[in-house]
Amino acid sequence: MSDRQTAVKTARSAADLPGPRPSLRRDASLPALLAGLVCIAVSFSGPLVVVLAAAAAGHLDAAHTASWIWAVSIGSGLTCLLLSWWTRTPVITAWSTPGAALLVGSLGSYPYREAVGAFLLSSVAVAVLGATGLFGRLVRAIPVGIVNAMLAGILFTFGAGIFTELRGAPALVLGTFAAFLLAKRWLPRYAVPLALLAGAVLAAATVGLPLHLGSGGPTRPVLTVPAFSWAATVGLALPLTIVALASQNAPGLGIMRASGYRPDDRMLVGATGAVSVLLAPFGSPGVNLAAITAAICTSEESHPDPRRRYVAGMSAGVLYLLVGSFGGVLVSLFTGLPHVLIAVIAGVALLASFQGSLAGAVAEEHGRDGAVVTFLATASGMTLFGIGAAFWGLLLGVATHLVLRPRRG
Repeated sequence: MSDRQTAVKTARSAADLPGPRPSLRRDASLPALLAGLVCIAVSFSGPLVVVLAAAAAGHLDAAHTASWIWAVSIGSGLTCLLLSWWTRTPVITAWSTPGAALLVGSLGSYPYREAVGAFLLSSVAVAVLGATGLFGRLVRAIPVGIVNAMLAGILFTFGAGIFTELRGAPALVLGTFAAFLLAKRWLPRYAVPLALLAGAVLAAATVGLPLHLGSGGPTRPVLTVPAFSWAATVGLALPLTIVALASQNAPGLGIMRASGYRPDDRMLVGATGAVSVLLAPFGSPGVNLAAITAAICTSEESHPDPRRRYVAGMSAGVLYLLVGSFGGVLVSLFTGLPHVLIAVIAGVALLASFQGSLAGAVAEEHGRDGAVVTFLATASGMTLFGIGAAFWGLLLGVATHLVLRPRRG
């Protein structure tokens, strides 16, 4: 038996053993609190850059961008804190980085009110599919390779963006990328934050770094009355729903199970969907179960005893609420970063997701044709009838799969 299998078996049996009644005062530990801190640092140093890129693509002003950050942060904080406490397991939630990547290429094609309407419809769909147990059936209905290919097509532009920026600022791009690779080799958990730090230093020495914090007051969320259109529903709401379920919630549940827990998918997916419904009018595209940052808080580094790791989830929740309440400061800080640095950090932050989705897209030989069509159509950035590439990639890929799948008999 491998060390990984042994660790999982130990965690599973420890999580299932009866023990003393949970007590937050007794169960709190420094490693668990630090795990929550690392989780937040990773979330706000890498994925946040993708959110800001999406906001810029949608031509949002500073107030609406800050409201977006406030909404996803407050939603993540409430769900982390309350679900971790209620279930006594480390439930880590976050905004969807692949979903934000989808919006980079699509948000500018729709009026903002229609985009908010699409956010609302997607959140309702996730809540209903999660709470009713239809979540698993929907994920299984679409071939995994095609879903992964759609995600890989969405993320392709970000990975390529690392290298397309070389011509304008080679020292900044190569130095930041080198810092990421070295950190990935020696300190993989901190690779993105260290790359951001190195990139900021290089930017200050080369192209300039005009950072400013702006006002330090609490963020004032901006309420937007949603509007609904067929184009935004098909081009935004549908892909966002599929990405949230297949590339966020499914891996998030998988991380928890691999760490020895038995998550209630109806409760967790339904609850995050319900919170997303409430926050959609303030700009939130959705809050879902996290995967990468969840691995930080569900591991033995959080605490050797699986029954005491829920404190890491609560710690992350409190920090999400604190940082998110001052989202305007974050907007002021990050908008001072050079465009080249944002492109590189967004690219390296999404490399792991792109790698996993690309590998999953071609893993099964009999479904590769549909996956390749999906990838190419999505990566092309095409728009047809006012509907973005992600939907067409999904539609064309499924059609290809149905036409070419082997006959039974």
